[in-house]
Amino acid sequence: MKLTGFADEAGKDLATQIKATQELGWKYISARGIDGKNIHDLSDSDFEAALSQLETSGIQIAEFGSLIGSWSKSIESDFEITLGEVERCISRMHRLGTKIVRIMSYAQKPWGEDQLEQERFRRLREITKRFTDEGIVTAHENCMNYGGFSSQHTLRLLEEVPGLKLIFDTGNPVFQRDRSQPEPQPWQDAWMFYQAIREHIVHVHIKDCRNPKADGEEPEYVFPGDGQAYVPAILSDLKSSGYDGFIAIEPHVATVFHAKADEIDWDQCYQSYVEYGRQLELLI
Repeated sequence: MKLTGFADEAGKDLATQIKATQELGWKYISARGIDGKNIHDLSDSDFEAALSQLETSGIQIAEFGSLIGSWSKSIESDFEITLGEVERCISRMHRLGTKIVRIMSYAQKPWGEDQLEQERFRRLREITKRFTDEGIVTAHENCMNYGGFSSQHTLRLLEEVPGLKLIFDTGNPVFQRDRSQPEPQPWQDAWMFYQAIREHIVHVHIKDCRNPKADGEEPEYVFPGDGQAYVPAILSDLKSSGYDGFIAIEPHVATVFHAKADEIDWDQCYQSYVEYGRQLELLI
């Protein structure tokens, strides 16, 4: 197993992200945001500066945490916006030497509404083909998107989208209803979700949390092994099955990626990020 993490939870600027990574003794970052912008949205000059910092420090990018089809984008949004992100991703991933891109399957519409499945499948087929043609692995994350409705929804994506692989996030099932089950739909079970899809996993995100008190509320994020995401069991199973891919931390214990800037204590974020990484190492 190789360790990496969404270091934008340690600091907004790349220098701080590199510092946290080096403090942990790691060599990889899961790239998502630099100074509040996703790497595919950086200006050319800012990207070149980031590339120079990474090369100087010897830190590599394990995965490109894109916003393609993310929970923040409606399936009814202009597809040209997505295709522009794809093209910018491809050129920058080649420069970075990164082979895995994280995508999603567009935001969940309220349950009971038409989820426009066929349009989601059509878009993901085009997205995946473009990356595959460039030698890049397209990996879908089970977040607040169509594939996150249940493990069955994720498996449906794999049936409909040739070449698509999976990123499994241990914490995301804990705060989502299992939409494959009849009413009243229970919270998803992270262990059952993992077991259903594990043969398709090429990358893992580690976060841990406890069920929210009600729908629409944020869960309580905790250190790995302290919540309901079955993190120790999943890590043990990955090891016993010979998994040799990346394990990426996405702590959320001090902040979440979509928190407002004035709500964030960045010193606490840095310290908790490093501590989270150390606790994960102990679990492994």
